[in-house]
Amino acid sequence: MKLEIARGLFLVAALGVTSLALAVWKQPGPEILTEGSQGYCPSPPNNRVQGQLRPDHDLLLFLFGMAQGVRAQS
Repeated sequence: MKLEIARGLFLVAALGVTSLALAVWKQPGPEILTEGSQGYCPSPPNNRVQGQLRPDHDLLLFLFGMAQGVRAQS
């Protein structure tokens, strides 16, 4: 087989594999998760919250201080 024919067949095969891979490639797009879509990451049954949740003000103050410290001082 001549070298030119072998190169041509290799090029056609490479383009065929590339186009097949491109056709099969599926990347999931951005989706909006709703409250009813628990199929992705279901929480355990014993993880239910009893009563009201109150924010920890010390933690919020700590996070605010850390965010202020990250800023460049001029």
